[in-house]
Amino acid sequence: MAHRVWILALLAILGASTFSRAQQQQLAVGEIAPGLFVHDGLTALMTRENEGAIANVGFIIGESGVAVIDTGGSVREGQELRAAIRARTDKPIRYIINTHGHPDHVFGNAAFVRDGTEFVGHRNLPRALAERGQFYIDAFRRTMGDALIDEVRFVPPTRLVEGTIKLDLGSRTLTLRAWPAAHSDNDLTVFDEQTRTLFAGDLVFLTHTPVLDGSVRGWLGVIGELGTVPAQRVVPGHGPVSEWPAALADERRYLETLASDVRGLVARGEPITAAGNSAAASERSRWQLFDDYNARNAITAFSEMEWE
Repeated sequence: MAHRVWILALLAILGASTFSRAQQQQLAVGEIAPGLFVHDGLTALMTRENEGAIANVGFIIGESGVAVIDTGGSVREGQELRAAIRARTDKPIRYIINTHGHPDHVFGNAAFVRDGTEFVGHRNLPRALAERGQFYIDAFRRTMGDALIDEVRFVPPTRLVEGTIKLDLGSRTLTLRAWPAAHSDNDLTVFDEQTRTLFAGDLVFLTHTPVLDGSVRGWLGVIGELGTVPAQRVVPGHGPVSEWPAALADERRYLETLASDVRGLVARGEPITAAGNSAAASERSRWQLFDDYNARNAITAFSEMEWE
């Protein structure tokens, strides 16, 4: 009997220890500038194994509070991001800023629903989440499983950005800008004036094939203007933190190639299926996940440019 009690007690201790470690698990982040932390997402598709942690997410600490830029591809990632913040500061999390509405950037929002935390996004973001939310839940349930997806709650922004606004973290000002349709129709950037760091969201891809869900012509136009932001470095939506504006070169080349190839197909009267097979094929060796995204980009671009 005593032996059984001892075993049960040991199991209880081990269970409590496991729970404690789970509760304290933190997302790996690096301090890329004073008070500015980034987690580098994997260059991969969202799966159960990676818990959707494929996008770059981060946070900025000011004198009076914290701003979080994107929350990750699952509530679990969001919780680990929150734990990483709490390991570095007890200042209140004032703002959750979503750079756009794709799942790898917003599925972690529910981990940050607390009194006093304000969600901020592009003026088009609430509509995008309302229209696509259930589709995202259904689609990613198949690849990520019920356990991760059942936790997801879409939290639309309560402060909407149209044009430019500034947020004060206490002696630290962030400039948020809403952009016209480019990567998506709800892209938002965050510029930390103190360190001259630009969180570009998915307006900037490095290594990972750019993903087109908005307008290729619009994106090329945005790149020209985005490049004038007086940043020293950029945190792209996907890929390594890089010098600015040199980080735009590869993406600009890809989008120009995509647009040129699609325009040529349209001029020759080729069907839309031809775009998926051949547009931007010369870029294949330069990007990861090319075969997962390029055909889709080409078809989106063809649909946009067919009647120009």
